[in-house]
Amino acid sequence: MTSWQAITSWTLTMIGLAPIFLFSSTPIGLPITTQTERVAAMLSFVLTIGQCAFVGLYGSTMRKMLYDRSFELKAAYKRIEELAELDELTGASNRRCIMRMLEEEIARATRSGSPCSIALIDLDWFKRINDAYGHPTGDEVLRTFSITMFANVRSVDRFGRYGGEEFLLVLPDMDADQAMRALDRLRAIIADLDWSAFSPGMKVTMSAGVATLNPNETSDLFLARADSALYAAKAQGRNRITRA
Repeated sequence: MTSWQAITSWTLTMIGLAPIFLFSSTPIGLPITTQTERVAAMLSFVLTIGQCAFVGLYGSTMRKMLYDRSFELKAAYKRIEELAELDELTGASNRRCIMRMLEEEIARATRSGSPCSIALIDLDWFKRINDAYGHPTGDEVLRTFSITMFANVRSVDRFGRYGGEEFLLVLPDMDADQAMRALDRLRAIIADLDWSAFSPGMKVTMSAGVATLNPNETSDLFLARADSALYAAKAQGRNRITRA
């Protein structure tokens, strides 16, 4: 029974008992003899029960408010945690978050003996894009690149902004050959986008260095090998994928 139902039931009961209590001379087991004393006792009884009902209703309302607020606070806290792990410009994981994910995947691959590959990705000649078209356009290029990557990687892959126009893609359960094919497919998708929507004649391409985890390798060495492969891709003319 809800508080409102309880109050309604109590009110109907009091309406039914009031005439008997007030207008009857039947003994009621209380030290009350006159009609005035009966009225006073009835009012006191009504006020006491009414206060109890109000406290019960108020307490029930407060419990519901606190219950609802706890869910709102949990949702807000979860959102704050999510925002703290996202790059504000691109919506990709920020460096701290993607590095944590990398460490987790290294540990998982070590336990299971499964392969794990990574790719350090760089947008080719990005400084020229900023200089020629302006930083707002450069920001839109970064956002579009990130959205395109998210739309074309697996749900288990981890993608984050490593710094500036450089991004890190973590590829669980992929060996070197699979990772090379995956990155070359992404390279072709980026190159084929209609970047002229931002500015006539604009072209955007990417280069990437791929590395596959070696036994007992630390994240620093893993990333260093991917970075060396990325440097080789740039040295060979960009818009290409190389492996460590």
